[in-house]
Amino acid sequence: MKHKDGYFKGVRNTDIYYQYWLPAGEPKAILLVVHGLAEHSGRYMNVVNHLVPLGYAVYGIDHIGHGKSDGKRVYVERFQDYTKTLKNYFDMILKWQPTKPIFLIGHSMGGLISAAYLLEHQDELSGAVLSGPSIKVPDNISQAIILVGKMLSIIIPKAGLIQLDAEGVSRDPAVVDAYVNDPLVCTGKATARLGAELLKTMQRVTKQATRIKLPIMIVQGSDDKLVDPSGAQLLYDLVGSKDKTIKIYNGFYHEVFNEPEHEQVLNDVETWIEAHLGAA
Repeated sequence: MKHKDGYFKGVRNTDIYYQYWLPAGEPKAILLVVHGLAEHSGRYMNVVNHLVPLGYAVYGIDHIGHGKSDGKRVYVERFQDYTKTLKNYFDMILKWQPTKPIFLIGHSMGGLISAAYLLEHQDELSGAVLSGPSIKVPDNISQAIILVGKMLSIIIPKAGLIQLDAEGVSRDPAVVDAYVNDPLVCTGKATARLGAELLKTMQRVTKQATRIKLPIMIVQGSDDKLVDPSGAQLLYDLVGSKDKTIKIYNGFYHEVFNEPEHEQVLNDVETWIEAHLGAA
């Protein structure tokens, strides 16, 4: 397995960190990982260690305001900054690997970014795997908080608003401990502007999801406390794909790739991708 990394210029002249892992031989497909809120691309080593030895190349970026990339932490001017940067990186990968099928693997907010990306660029992809996608506003966020968030997004866009509960990441205490002590993970509050942009994009994706036609797999923990787990079923029901799969893992928390039983999930993802390699 070879690992390489670097930076490229993203939107708003930001330096965006990227990294990728290559198998020993010619890769049979490209897996483009789109990470979630407050984290970074380096937290997907279970995905890398499972799939790269099987002949897949795994590519990832740190979103603007995340990980090793530039930008105020967990802040974004416009949600399109994420999708435009992802498109820039996709085009770089296409130059490096012009003949390989490419699949998105988007987790949490990265699932929402991926869904929004598919609305514009699905024809360039062979499929997408969305894990715990942030599609539905959790019930514990009231309309009052949403209204305040929208106002703050305009008045004080960089004000901290909502904080993730690290305990909800995984049932594995070692994963939670690593998350809390990871200097590249932002444990502060997500900004009001980002919150407002997330809500706006959730509404856009649910309204336009019927336009998504490519093969899609959705994986979701039933006991997810960080995103509303019913959002996965909602997205599954809404997408226009004839070829769609959903797997709900009973008792699992938010990061199904980092749960104690992650091999089960990755085996399911591996089987699904293998079955869709001919879609390129």
